[in-house]
Amino acid sequence: MNFQLYHDLTFDVLYAGVAILIFVIFERGLYLGYLSIRAGRLARAVGRDARVPQLRAADIRARDPISSAIARYTELGAKGGVSRPELEDYSSALFIEVDKKISARLWILDTIITAAPLLGLLGTILGIMQTFTALAQGGVSDPGEVSRGIGMALIATAIGIATALLGLLGHNILSRRSHLLTEDFKFLLLRLTPTAAGDGHGADNQHEETVREDRRLRMRIQQ
Repeated sequence: MNFQLYHDLTFDVLYAGVAILIFVIFERGLYLGYLSIRAGRLARAVGRDARVPQLRAADIRARDPISSAIARYTELGAKGGVSRPELEDYSSALFIEVDKKISARLWILDTIITAAPLLGLLGTILGIMQTFTALAQGGVSDPGEVSRGIGMALIATAIGIATALLGLLGHNILSRRSHLLTEDFKFLLLRLTPTAAGDGHGADNQHEETVREDRRLRMRIQQ
């Protein structure tokens, strides 16, 4: 069995994992940063004026997932005959869609975090086996050569652990930013729902129904 070949392949896979890890962290970091800027602008626009036509015309221009979802939501709310339950169902569907796009490719980081230490350990085992095989065959006469072989084998474990630590740090930061973005998107949906629901008529109808139910309950108590 060619332990040296498998040992070298383990290093190649680890280096590829490090490259993918760094790329995903930078790509997701830039993307989530851009979405944070867009969500902040939309939040300020909604806080300034939550009327649907002005918000759609002046502030929803980008093609990012959050702006696109808000544009579709306000367009549906601006149509007549849309009930509040229908808006709530649509907002739930939009939330699931946006959440999937925001948290995309984070599973790659999770996979590398789990696999990197195991690959490092495998590389170390293969390196040690290669050293002892060479020693048993009489190909190594210098004890220092054996120590260098074992030290080289342990490098694989060190690279695997370092990769996992880097991935864990990046994954936690990106997961936190993703969670904050989904919460901001949820805030925008909740902020726009009363306005989108026919300028608050849905909320007024719900309030009137609550008042009528309270009156009926009081009449029963008096009887």
